[in-house]
Amino acid sequence: MRFRLLRWLLPVGLLLLAGACKEMGLVGHSPPPYTVVTPEGRVVGTLDAILPELARKRVVYVGETHSKYGHHLLQLAVIRGLHERGVDLAIGMEFFQQPFQRWLDDYLAGRIDEDELLEKTEWFERWRFDYRLYRPILRYAREQGIPLVALNVPREVTEEVSKRGLSGLSPQVRARLPAQIDRSDTAYRERLRKVYDQHAHRGEGRFERFLDVQYSWDEGMAEQVARYLARHPGRHMVVLAGSGHVAWGSGIPARVARRIGGDYAIVLPADGERKPGMADYLIVTEDEMLSPRPLMGVFIDTGAEGIRITGVSRGSGAEKAGLREGDRLISVNGRPVASYAQLRARLMDHVPGDRVKITIERDGRVLEKTLELGAAEE
Repeated sequence: MRFRLLRWLLPVGLLLLAGACKEMGLVGHSPPPYTVVTPEGRVVGTLDAILPELARKRVVYVGETHSKYGHHLLQLAVIRGLHERGVDLAIGMEFFQQPFQRWLDDYLAGRIDEDELLEKTEWFERWRFDYRLYRPILRYAREQGIPLVALNVPREVTEEVSKRGLSGLSPQVRARLPAQIDRSDTAYRERLRKVYDQHAHRGEGRFERFLDVQYSWDEGMAEQVARYLARHPGRHMVVLAGSGHVAWGSGIPARVARRIGGDYAIVLPADGERKPGMADYLIVTEDEMLSPRPLMGVFIDTGAEGIRITGVSRGSGAEKAGLREGDRLISVNGRPVASYAQLRARLMDHVPGDRVKITIERDGRVLEKTLELGAAEE
């Protein structure tokens, strides 16, 4: 199991590993039976067999390793199974931050398209995982009219928590977090300590700051779940979050229950850690993979004037097409690009080896180039 606990420490790279390819779509794709197993690996049934039980739960938490496509297909299978059984559902999502809820509403209502959703929610700056991993879930929700709920705490808040700790926050920043931050689960603290110790750290008190960030995420997401369900008393929710936020009930589930009570179930993929009590159901997923992301082979900078190329990788499609440092990108296949999010969206449905038409501005002249996309190394 992979816990997303140190993502806030990662630097932002400038190399454009642009776009992505045609995802493994829903059409023509038969989902696996999804075998339910015990921590010891004993088969006890299938997802279809446990769906009636899940349908009785107010909240169903389905964990994930963010980069594993098979985990997201399992999440979709749970959502689809409950929806088809007539459960009035909402989907709570860790991967969107709370201030961007209006754009999820607009996407669901058809007021904005997928490209605008990615740009308005600042997906590539705030989450960064390949959007294609989550795309089938978002599209299914839109097709079926299932409400989407942004759960995560704004990055600006957790960055302040990381720098200053909860006790050092200004009143304005502290007010953006729940009033109560529960630290009483000592077993959870010890599990987090083991994860923390796997990485190199500097400075006194860093583990306590690390805990402060994790607890801020947990409590912030739990409060969003509880608020939404309190406003919609007849509705259930499927919560999609990193397995570390839901396993054992310690992260989000117990904190939601503290606020509104109610029954819940935890579903985890069975390809990670397996211990009795960590989930209600462990489910075997297939190791499905997305095709490699296509690579333009350019470094970029973005600003008021749009996208400027600041470097070209040697031997790349960009170099072979004659792109240069200083060129300003105007369009891809005739579609304008003025931001990083737009460029990623324009390339999302291409695969390595595809040839795309790039329009650039160089020294006041508009030029067209044909570029063959390479493959990013994952």
